[in-house]
Amino acid sequence: MKPIHYAALLLLGTVWGASFLFIAVAVPDFGPFSLMFLRVFVAGTILLIVAYLTQRQKGVRETLRLRDNWPQYLIVGLLNCALPFTLIAYAELKVTASLAAILISTMPLFTAIIAALWTGEPLTSRKLWGVLLGIVGVTVLVGGAPLTLTVTTWVAIGALLLAACSYSAATVYASKNLKGLPPVYASTVQLLGAAVLLAAPALWTAPATRPSAVATLNLLALILVSTTFAYMLYFYLLKGVGPTRTASVTFLIPAFGTGWAIIFLNEPVSGSMMAGMLIILASVRLVTGVRRDKHPQFNDDPTLTTSR
Repeated sequence: MKPIHYAALLLLGTVWGASFLFIAVAVPDFGPFSLMFLRVFVAGTILLIVAYLTQRQKGVRETLRLRDNWPQYLIVGLLNCALPFTLIAYAELKVTASLAAILISTMPLFTAIIAALWTGEPLTSRKLWGVLLGIVGVTVLVGGAPLTLTVTTWVAIGALLLAACSYSAATVYASKNLKGLPPVYASTVQLLGAAVLLAAPALWTAPATRPSAVATLNLLALILVSTTFAYMLYFYLLKGVGPTRTASVTFLIPAFGTGWAIIFLNEPVSGSMMAGMLIILASVRLVTGVRRDKHPQFNDDPTLTTSR
C-alpha cells in the first residue's frame, strides 16, 4: 500500500467512526426512522447520480436490472441499511455513542457464525476461539461501561448486537446474490432499497416540531460525510488496494467512534471499556485472519459495503 492509501484508510475510519457522533446528536430531534430515511434517501440519490455519470464517462452501459433483481435489492437494503441503521439510532437514545461504536465492531464474529450455518463455510478452531473471545470482550465492555444496567439499557445493547448481526447476514446474502454488481451500484441499490422500506415508518413517526439547527447540521454531516463521502473513499480504496485490505477499516471505526464521543460529547469511558474494545478487536483479528486461498468468498467480494 502507498502512503496515500494508508491516509485514505485512516480517513475512512475517521468519517465512519464519526457517524456514531452525528447520530447521537441528531436522533433525539428527528427520531430513528426519519433520521435514517433521510440519510439513505439523499445519499442513495447522490450515489445514483455519481454512478450514472461515472459509467457514462467510461462508456459502460451497465444497468441496475431493477425488474429482475428488485427483491434482492430490498433484502440487502433491509439487512445492511434499514434495519441496522434504525437499531443503532434507537440504541443511541439509550446508551452512549462510544458503546455503540464498539459493539458494532462485533460484526465479523456474527459473519463467521452465519456463514457457517448458511453456506457451510467451516467454522475453524481459530474462528471459534475468536467468537468465544468476542463474547468475553462484550462482557468486559458492558460490565465496565459507566451506565446503569436497566431493562431499557439491555434492550439497547441487544439492538446494537442485532444490528451487527444484520450487517453480517447482509454480507453473506450479498456475496451469494449480488456477486458481480459494480460496488457503486451495490451501494446505491442498498441505500435506495432501504429508503423504500423506511419511507412509511418515517412518515408515520415524523417529528412534530422542527429539528434544531444543530441536529440538522449533524444530519447533513451524516449524509454527506459519513455516507456519501465515505463511500467515495471506499470505492477509491477498493480500486487501489482491494477489498481485503479495505476491510481492515473495521479495526479503526470503534477507536475513532469512541474518540469523537469523548471529545465532542464528553462521554465517560472507563478502563474496562477500553479493555473490552481491545479484546473484541483481538477476536475480530482471529476471525478475519484466515487464509485467503482457502475461503476467499467473504474477503474478496467487493459487491457489498457495510456503512455505519
